[in-house]
Amino acid sequence: MMGENAENVFEIEKEGEMNVPGIVFASEKLFGKIKEDKTLEQVKNVAKLPGVVKASFAMPDAHQGYGFCIGGVAAFDLKKGVISPGGIGYDINCGVRLLAVNLSGKEFLKKRSQVLSEVSKNVSSGVGVGGAFNLSDKEVKEILERGSEWALEKGYAVREDLEHTEDKGRIVGADSSKVSAKAIGRGKNQLGSIGAGNHFVEVQEVEEVFDSKIAKVFGLREGQVVVMIHTGSRGLGHKIASDYILKMEEKFGVEGLPDRELACAPLSSELAKDYLAAMACAANFAFVNRQLITHQIRKSFEKFFRKKKLKVVYDIAHNIAKFEKFVVNGKLRELCVHRKGATRSFGPGRKEVCVDYRKVGQPIFIPGTMGTASYVLVGTSRAEKISFASTAHGAGRVMSRMAAKRDLSLSFVRAGLKTRDVVLNAGSDSGVLEEAPAAYKDVDEVVRVSDALGLGKMVAKLRPMAVVKG
Repeated sequence: MMGENAENVFEIEKEGEMNVPGIVFASEKLFGKIKEDKTLEQVKNVAKLPGVVKASFAMPDAHQGYGFCIGGVAAFDLKKGVISPGGIGYDINCGVRLLAVNLSGKEFLKKRSQVLSEVSKNVSSGVGVGGAFNLSDKEVKEILERGSEWALEKGYAVREDLEHTEDKGRIVGADSSKVSAKAIGRGKNQLGSIGAGNHFVEVQEVEEVFDSKIAKVFGLREGQVVVMIHTGSRGLGHKIASDYILKMEEKFGVEGLPDRELACAPLSSELAKDYLAAMACAANFAFVNRQLITHQIRKSFEKFFRKKKLKVVYDIAHNIAKFEKFVVNGKLRELCVHRKGATRSFGPGRKEVCVDYRKVGQPIFIPGTMGTASYVLVGTSRAEKISFASTAHGAGRVMSRMAAKRDLSLSFVRAGLKTRDVVLNAGSDSGVLEEAPAAYKDVDEVVRVSDALGLGKMVAKLRPMAVVKG
């Protein structure tokens, strides 16, 4: 049952076995799309989990997922609450990194096809495809525990890269002994690759700046070239999620849960601690993956623009659980916050934000879909109060991959990209159809709602020029 709704906020009243209400941040237009699948049912199901605090949230880009909806956020009490892999996702630390270079869009366009070809050669993409870095099991275990510190030591990163990465590219508490040999086997040859699906490398131009002061802090200006990287922990993260979902089903069962896909473990249990240690490993792997891709992109650009250096603006995680402190009912509490397809949105002053950006808040990146705009936003103090410092992570699907392949034509999609002057290098025709702009919500509307609610404030709009897809 829907309660009274404020503008861009829809409340699902607490009823039956729900421990808290559900809150959906969306405009009427977006909500109309959200309610077409099982998203609202999944929001209600999460509200039934033990120890959930305040509300079960869905961000403006929400759509049906595994257990939690994608775009789902929930925080859990450390004593009474649970950890649920379905609230983190199979692609642990799927995230976005933005690189900025002192290069104009006009300069880039002169070499666009050559740069795109070079990036495609140096950054592998596709299902099951390996990257350019073949490592031993021992090296992979070191990466799982040390994250981007390993990349720095090996010369694949500079210190500023780590400073501008969430958690400095390393989540403490990672333990590779909690990761199966099969998971390590799946991941060890995939470092430096983007995979398939909605993952990409995209060269963009800063088309419009909304907040010049904060854009300057982030090192962004109109007409400038930036590169966005979207990928995660590949087969390793998927296998870790699968392993621990099975372990939790076997140890604690699924009886009494509203959905077996919400298999979980009490946060106080040894199994929860094991999962968190394995999850941290996958997150560290993903940070290194994006760092190695950065290294390869730098090589690609240096071939054509020798004196232009690509700097990391920031690197953010989408699918992860974090222990964070928030004021709830007047009391400061440490909670386990699950974000699945949602971006952390901390405002000014939070110690989790890197020193360079702490006075203004952390950068947020909301990517579009090949032919559509992407956005840079900044976190807010308001988001800390209303959404456990969370906002959207993208446009959010409105068509399944199967429906997109059935209902869209390749000529239609490619014609749309040509109209927008976007050059695409894709690994397969089916991948192009699955990731067509028509398969997603209106990213402009998603960002407008986020900005209007204060979940994240708009800083800049990015226009795509060249895209590498799996």
